[in-house]
Amino acid sequence: MSQTLPATIPVSLFEACADSIAGTARELAALGWTPATSSNFSMRIDAEHAAITVSGRHKGRLGRNDIMLVGLSGHAVGTDARPSAETALHTQIYRRWPEVRAVLHTHSRTQSVASRLFAGDGVIRLQGWELQKAIAGHHTHEDTLEIPVFPNTQHMPELVARIDAWLDAGKTLHAYLIDGHGIYTWGRDMAEAERHLEALEFLLGCELDLKKLRAS
Repeated sequence: MSQTLPATIPVSLFEACADSIAGTARELAALGWTPATSSNFSMRIDAEHAAITVSGRHKGRLGRNDIMLVGLSGHAVGTDARPSAETALHTQIYRRWPEVRAVLHTHSRTQSVASRLFAGDGVIRLQGWELQKAIAGHHTHEDTLEIPVFPNTQHMPELVARIDAWLDAGKTLHAYLIDGHGIYTWGRDMAEAERHLEALEFLLGCELDLKKLRAS
């Protein structure tokens, strides 16, 4: 893939972000959280650009040529490659929170099942779990961590609008699920985004286990 960078973006910066995205993707693929060519990952480059996975690539085999540059409007920059179909969800997060530098979206079995099970409620409320403290801004198990479950759609502006409505209503947001789909979460760097993803995977699994045990 040919990638031409704007003069304001050092090649070394783009390559460092691409390597970080590819390395994280390989780790998550090894866990089975990115089946087939699903999932997408990105990192902020600067105030106007992000590096994101090229659409349709196997996430366990990514290299620098599988990562491309987009503007925060979601359009490709300096390449003919096609970004993830869900690029608008990544760029929305970067626009809403200037401090966010990494966004991860995966499709683990746990995430996918939880998204279907709680879709009718529209939200998963996590409370009482010590691991909630792994999420930035949460300091006690007594907090309630709400993970909304948004209806799935192939029309990204509709989904972006639903997320904006949640935030504009004054609700906090650290992650969200899409019904029958997977999870989105983010962080101030890649390490924090990975920590959030791992903690949420565990917490969702616990909630599913509780549901099963209470029904038996």
